[in-house]
Amino acid sequence: MRLSTVILPTTRWHDGGREAWLGAERLGFHAAYTYDHLSWRVPFRDGPWFGAIPTLTAAAAATGRMRLGTLVTSPNFRHPVTLAKELISLDDISGGRITLGVGAGGNGFDATALGQEAWTPRERADRFAEFVPLLDRLLTEESVTHRGAFYSADEARNVPGCVQRPRLPFAVAATGPRGMRLAARHGQAWVTTGDPKLYETGTPEESYEALRGQLEKLDKACAEAGRDSGELDRVLLTGFTPDRPLESFDAFVDFAGRHFALGFTEIVIHRPIADTMFAADPAVWERIATEALAQLR
Repeated sequence: MRLSTVILPTTRWHDGGREAWLGAERLGFHAAYTYDHLSWRVPFRDGPWFGAIPTLTAAAAATGRMRLGTLVTSPNFRHPVTLAKELISLDDISGGRITLGVGAGGNGFDATALGQEAWTPRERADRFAEFVPLLDRLLTEESVTHRGAFYSADEARNVPGCVQRPRLPFAVAATGPRGMRLAARHGQAWVTTGDPKLYETGTPEESYEALRGQLEKLDKACAEAGRDSGELDRVLLTGFTPDRPLESFDAFVDFAGRHFALGFTEIVIHRPIADTMFAADPAVWERIATEALAQLR
């Protein structure tokens, strides 16, 4: 059982940003992640929002034990060749503490920020299906040449490679069959936020059953790929289901106990941000970090 957090990149590094990452490490979180967007939804759309890779680089230099990563990076504005170079550098600076959360992306602000038309769900899935295997190659091979439908590489060199071997781990965010297959083939972990259709109108019980169904689909995808599904960590990013696990310490312990028992190995909670969808009592968040797992063992 692992407990991690998300620190949104909304605070200047020397005006509380550095302390947020150091504080998460002091509290004992297994990992601290951040979103990889150019901007995000309201109310964050019109406020400060910093880049994920520079933020994680600074966090890697400031911390010493906690794992770091993205939840999640997507093809919306990333290219595998340039991303691979940045990830190898980040893994080196961190001493091998980076996990890449990677997903197909969505139709939010990132989808059109580079001036392109927003991709359809099928186009996003098609790009994701090429993006992940190519990134896998770029992080494990010294030189890669690739001519694909969406991405190309011409003797792209990535010496000396990652500190973590054969490469840094992928946590693949997916709920559909194609994404599940990518997780089964290339992931060291699988990530979900639950069923988005249930967020506003569903019940915690319905969400629990939807997550059970997703886990069953992951098992099936692994079986079809000839892989033991037990090799994959199962990560639940909270904040997008009908549950309110940060409402109180007891509410979180109950939520975490049920979902760890369901088969999840890592639960991720957001560092509280007042007046947003992630508003919560910081004292509850801190108590969860320091005491919750002991209640569950």
